[in-house]
Amino acid sequence: MSSTLVNVAPVFLLILIGWLVARLGVLNEATGDALGEFVFKIAVPMLIFHTLANAHFQGASPFRLWGAYFAGVAVTWTAGHLVARHVFGRDAKIGVISGMSAAFANNVFIGLPLVGRSVGEDGLVALSILLAIHLPLMMIVGTILMERAAVVVGGGERRGLRAILMQVGSNLVRNPLVIALAAGLAFNLSGLTLTPVLSTVVTQLSSAAGPAALISIGMALTKYPVRGNIGLTSAIAALKLLLLPAAVYAMSRLLGLSPEWTAAMVLTSSVPTGINAWLIAHRFRSGQNIAASTISVTTAFGIISVSFWAWFLG
Repeated sequence: MSSTLVNVAPVFLLILIGWLVARLGVLNEATGDALGEFVFKIAVPMLIFHTLANAHFQGASPFRLWGAYFAGVAVTWTAGHLVARHVFGRDAKIGVISGMSAAFANNVFIGLPLVGRSVGEDGLVALSILLAIHLPLMMIVGTILMERAAVVVGGGERRGLRAILMQVGSNLVRNPLVIALAAGLAFNLSGLTLTPVLSTVVTQLSSAAGPAALISIGMALTKYPVRGNIGLTSAIAALKLLLLPAAVYAMSRLLGLSPEWTAAMVLTSSVPTGINAWLIAHRFRSGQNIAASTISVTTAFGIISVSFWAWFLG
């Protein structure tokens, strides 16, 4: 267990430091926003590019990896939706937000640093392969389901699939993470190598991604206090921290993923809820407090669940 804590505790300690410096006013909100922008637009894209540009895939197929992870997502999303609708009696829009909050892990800001520390380069390659379709797929599905739920709850005309795909697609092609994924894969396939100077710059920026991402997410947590809906929020948090990694682990074993890829998928699925569920809730003006509260609750208890899964995986 001590070796597990050596890998897991620093991740959550950096989140705590970020929360404290924001809460105590050591750094103001504008600084936290700027740090988040740096992480999202520069540091993490550099880490993804660096990982993929130097990866040795050795003919490994991504489809079993995607199948294992997204099968776990489907199970957990469905469970979250059903719990909100039939246990807590909420409407269809809250059902979608609950399912998404239970199934949308913070793979970028927390998953990447955690997998890098715990699994190493093979784990980062696996996570980068997941990220190639994770954000596009999750945002498209979330938007489509919320569009349908909005019509069910409030009436009106539902947008067509083409309009939704055009909107999400236009956002994704400008997304720094998507650009970094494409650039890293293209560079890897080209057979080129970075010059020593450029390699040093990319490596140094990549090294900054982990701690900067964790401190920035800690600072951002001050914006998401836990307010009301404690029962539903607790249920969603339990699904996120327990059911999602358990389902991903079961599917990873069933589909025969390597120990390193299994560990990467399970660990990143066990991290707290990402902000994207809140972004969908904010856009459709429904369930913002539930999505925000789930982020805070899963982050508060995430060290326990992540430590358990890291220990379980050995």
